[in-house]
Amino acid sequence: MKINCKDFQVPEGEKVKLEKWPTLVEPVYKSKKKYHKYLKKQVEELSSLQRLHYASDHYAVLLIFQAMDAAGKDGAIRHVMSGVNPQGCQVFSFKHPSATDLDHDFLWRTSQCLPERGRIGIFNRSYYEEVLIVRVHPEILRSQGLPDELLDEKTVWQERYRSIEDLENHLYRNGTRIIKFFLHLSEEEQRKRFLDRIDEPEKNWKFSTADIEERKFWKEYMQAYEDCLSATSTKTAPWYVVPADDKKNTRLIISQIILDTFKELNMSYPETSPKRQKELQSIRRRLMKEVM
Repeated sequence: MKINCKDFQVPEGEKVKLEKWPTLVEPVYKSKKKYHKYLKKQVEELSSLQRLHYASDHYAVLLIFQAMDAAGKDGAIRHVMSGVNPQGCQVFSFKHPSATDLDHDFLWRTSQCLPERGRIGIFNRSYYEEVLIVRVHPEILRSQGLPDELLDEKTVWQERYRSIEDLENHLYRNGTRIIKFFLHLSEEEQRKRFLDRIDEPEKNWKFSTADIEERKFWKEYMQAYEDCLSATSTKTAPWYVVPADDKKNTRLIISQIILDTFKELNMSYPETSPKRQKELQSIRRRLMKEVM
């Protein structure tokens, strides 16, 4: 299995046109059996690296997932992170902000959930909602209680991009590595998945009328994503546009990107000092003398 992660990375400063980015690519697996074999290997490797990450306790890793409805964010998180120790990983899903959230700046609620060193944080949706859904529905912006002079739609989005980039640069300088995934789903594939959610009783719970209402704004969302990806993909916090029409392929690509990021970190298990070694050997001798 060969995956070149750079194929999916948005270069810093590039003007993104999503119609030029595929939603479906040739799968890296040849059969369902091969898919499970590859994913199992990746999950085991990620589990090993996560233990090292936890023990070395120098970096934090933040994974951000953004996508249109039915793109497979939940499934990707569940499958790719299935082997990770829950003690070293936390998942946060951000939906409608509360009244308390709205009384603070737009980065406040997510900042409280940032991962500690040695841990992996996963944002299923994130502060990027504030330049995506809020941009598509400007009435949300007007309901956030901001002063009138801050509601100019000609400047507010660029100002928010700058705030996001400043935050991500600050986190990078303090040891947090950020990987951002946009699961690029086609409009036709979303239609099929919505139909599946309606036709299969066990999937009915996944579907809401709000999903179909948001689908009406597809073009507006694509424009918002293009501007967002163009403005906020940097060398220190890159965006990856992952083809999402094939869920299995999506998961393999995502897991490889995460693995590559971990391998670039300077991680090692803490060394035991001579004094500590002597102490451990003393304890060992005592234990060996005990009669079972």
